[in-house]
Amino acid sequence: MRYSEQVKPVSYLKAHAATLLRGLADRGAPLVITQNGEARAVLQDIASYEATQETMALLKLLALGTRDVEAGRVAPARAAIERLRADRAADGGAPKA
Repeated sequence: MRYSEQVKPVSYLKAHAATLLRGLADRGAPLVITQNGEARAVLQDIASYEATQETMALLKLLALGTRDVEAGRVAPARAAIERLRADRAADGGAPKA
């Protein structure tokens, strides 16, 4: 994807908002909005935005896990599973909400 083809000035956005919004979902590519010749914002369809947010959340979980490993905050899988089973049994076997 070439971002140079996906750049529009804010005045174009104002005049063609409905058309641009329809095109965002069709193309799936973000649109860079400029003001006074400088990039100021990125406009994207909601499905792409949600996918980006999910990806960022997964990356954050991976980063947190990596930090735990580096800090030595780890346990063997068997011990973790046994602890979870013990916790569940103590709660009467009901799944936690």
